[in-house]
Amino acid sequence: MNEYLVVFVTASGEDEARRLARALLESRLAACVNLVPVESMYWWQDAIHEARETLLIIKTGAATFDALMDAVKRAHSYETPEIIGLPVVAGSPEYLQWIRHEITR
Repeated sequence: MNEYLVVFVTASGEDEARRLARALLESRLAACVNLVPVESMYWWQDAIHEARETLLIIKTGAATFDALMDAVKRAHSYETPEIIGLPVVAGSPEYLQWIRHEITR
C-alpha cells in the first residue's frame, strides 16, 4: 500500500464540508483539505438524482485512512457518504514530508 492518499468525500454543501474538514484537521487525520463546489449526478434508491455538493479533497497518510473514514461516517449527514482513497504514486518529496509531519504530530 502506498504511504500517502488523496481521499474524496462529497458533502451536502459548504457548511457541512467545512465542518468535516475542520474536524479532520483538528484530529490530525488530514494535513490539507480542499473544498470544491461540484454538481453531482448519481444513482440512489433506484433513481437518478442531481445535487449541488461540495467535494473535499483530503491529503493524508494511508495509515490514517480507517480512522478518517470512521470520523467521516460518524459526522456525515448522508446514509452512505462517498469516501474514496486514491494512492499517491508520486509527489514532491517536500510536500509528502509535510503531510507526514502534519498527521503525525
